[in-house]
Amino acid sequence: MTKNNFNKKYQYGFKDVNKPLVQLKKGLSVDVIKTISKIKNEPKWMADNRLKAFQVFKKIKNPKWGPNLSFINFDDYIYYSSVITGGYKTDWNEIPDNVKNTFKKLNISDEHAKVLSGVNDQYDSENVYHSLEKELQKKHVIFSNIETAIKEHPELVKKYFGKLVPMTDNKYAALNTAVWSGGSFLYVPKNVKLDKPLQSYFRINTKSVGQFERTLIIIDEGATAHYVEGCTAPIYDKNNLHAAVVEVFVEKNAKFRYSTIQNWSDNVLNLVTKRARVEENAVMEWIDGNLGSGLNMKYPATYLVGKNASSKCISIAVSHKGVIQDTGAKMIHLAPNTKSLIISKSIAHSGGEANYRGLVNITKNAPYSMATVTCDTLILDSISKSDTIPTEIIANKTSFLKHEAKVTDLDKEKMFYLNSRGINEEDAKHLLVLGFMEEFINELPMEYAVELNRLLKQDLTN
Repeated sequence: MTKNNFNKKYQYGFKDVNKPLVQLKKGLSVDVIKTISKIKNEPKWMADNRLKAFQVFKKIKNPKWGPNLSFINFDDYIYYSSVITGGYKTDWNEIPDNVKNTFKKLNISDEHAKVLSGVNDQYDSENVYHSLEKELQKKHVIFSNIETAIKEHPELVKKYFGKLVPMTDNKYAALNTAVWSGGSFLYVPKNVKLDKPLQSYFRINTKSVGQFERTLIIIDEGATAHYVEGCTAPIYDKNNLHAAVVEVFVEKNAKFRYSTIQNWSDNVLNLVTKRARVEENAVMEWIDGNLGSGLNMKYPATYLVGKNASSKCISIAVSHKGVIQDTGAKMIHLAPNTKSLIISKSIAHSGGEANYRGLVNITKNAPYSMATVTCDTLILDSISKSDTIPTEIIANKTSFLKHEAKVTDLDKEKMFYLNSRGINEEDAKHLLVLGFMEEFINELPMEYAVELNRLLKQDLTN
């Protein structure tokens, strides 16, 4: 991936001179994996799991579909870098000043924790700050990183870790299982309803570092929660590699929403695996925003395993010169009367590429199910491009699937109308793009909608 003029406008592309307290040399090996495990003082079962995953990683090839990944040299990356030791801090004042200043530049401080149920902030390979409302602690909500959960709730972690995304799933799931560090662990007990979101923020700061957080979420019967994540990185002349794994378990009658506003710099390769399992009468929602990242491959997946389970994925992907957005969603219906909705909004401008790649599979065990897929693409010039690549399977005679796809450019009549009302070309284009993305924006809390509005304007401004 190469640098381009859009990187010059990327607000969060600054880099800090924070010297890591612990940083491994470049390269991937058994010794590197053993060192990561030793730093974390892990139990033997996790250490063994890492080494097994490394052997799987070496055997699995890159996927043959999608963008070409053969250029990735895994020995070009640093697999562990941390500016703290001894685990995350629960007092903002204990975080190193330079790290605090980084988060303040990102509009994140100890004040933002006050409007959220809980916060996890990660810097390179480790969570550096954590908070959780005392009221939720009293209700036995568990929110931490995986490292802490392994020590304090080992049976819970062992029960769910790797069950939805096994190490054999794909090359980057195997890589994550071998070298994971940081991420979030969330358990919401039966019938507990969280009124405010939980948030994690991921910052890559070091040149050539890889970030491999692992997120594991269990929403127990009748519980409700909303989890939000954001991410940024500096601009470098070398790629950073981000290969996360997310596993979500939504139990009977529970409801969970996972919202992402991804705003990586264009030198980040974003290759993640996100998957949810949804039980009877439960609801899973993916709200997935993708801006930046030189190469982004992300397809949140839901397995509807209980009758009357439902899921929706509403996503946006914005691509400019030097950026390939290969995004979409997967819905697998495995039980009767299940419902799914995919709404994909893609925008390509200034020579960008934005593709939708999706799967809907209504199996023979899912009669009377319904799926709807809507793929809309807005191409703003003659040099950008987009493809829609759906795979859709119905294996029974009582289910229904609807698919709509549309590619458009900016409405010239609407542009003329806005211009005639004194709105300049740039602002008019921005307003029409916001209208195109309305279904996604309406799903965001107000603060995140305002931030997305600002990020879009920045991306679209030549």
